[in-house]
Amino acid sequence: MAAARAQQLAGASAEAGASAEALAAAGARAEARAPAGVAASSGDSAGEALARPLSRSDSARDNDVIRVVSLVPSLTEAVALTLPGALVGATRWCTHPAELDVPRVGGPKDPDLAAIRDLAPDLVVMSVEENRRVDAEALRAAGTSVYAVHPQDIDSALTMLADLVGQLGVRLEPSWLSEARAAWARLPAVRKPKTPVKRGLVPVWREPWIVAAGGTVAADVLRRLGVADVVPSGPVPAYPAMPLEALRALSPEMVVFPDEPYYFTATDGPEAFWGLPCYLVSGRHLFWYGPSLAQAPRILAEQLAQPVMPQG
Repeated sequence: MAAARAQQLAGASAEAGASAEALAAAGARAEARAPAGVAASSGDSAGEALARPLSRSDSARDNDVIRVVSLVPSLTEAVALTLPGALVGATRWCTHPAELDVPRVGGPKDPDLAAIRDLAPDLVVMSVEENRRVDAEALRAAGTSVYAVHPQDIDSALTMLADLVGQLGVRLEPSWLSEARAAWARLPAVRKPKTPVKRGLVPVWREPWIVAAGGTVAADVLRRLGVADVVPSGPVPAYPAMPLEALRALSPEMVVFPDEPYYFTATDGPEAFWGLPCYLVSGRHLFWYGPSLAQAPRILAEQLAQPVMPQG
């Protein structure tokens, strides 16, 4: 997900034809609307400099279950399912598991740092894409251990999740992680360069239009399912804002519409791409890197087999 990181895209606004004010407004709307996982950005990311592994001895107190606050919805689910009782705080967008009952500490982009400190966590889990560097630095300055992650494809996501499990002091791989590995291993998976794929476009917001580019977990998920993102990785931001005419000029063969952060539907989104097959997919299974990875290949493959032709 990856999230509709609208303000994070302000640097590309001139090329995209979107003003900084429009992007900021989109960011505010996305933060207000995004149910989880993919949240609008309102500042710089947590930063790879903070994405360093910690040993259990660095964080957990002797004879205590480690205390974890998670500011990443997909990793909240991972911690909760791996070590029940370890999670002592989460964001308001952390919706999974459904029975999650822990104190809420703001959102990924506006965490309540005082509330986090009051919870006395041994570890705060953050993401380079989802969270702000300034918040990570403030937590570390206060003596709180921060574990920030930045997976950019399925393989790095699975490796990161295994490392996170280790940070919790859990020696055996949880069943959801084993199932996720198996699910992705069953695909004809790392597709060879000559393997036929369809060129796809993945909007995550409209007014302004913001789309997912390559170099993200979501792009790798789709690539393994036979969809090549028409917006390549590189100097282009991971989620650039682009005018509709520029998106059409990329000549996509299909358009993939997730249901978060913007809730695209059969009548809201596809009509802008008349003549192209469109697909409505689960944003959680496209963007989240956590236990949902175990079901993602099956659910997304089924959804990518059901085109919706634009109505209008």
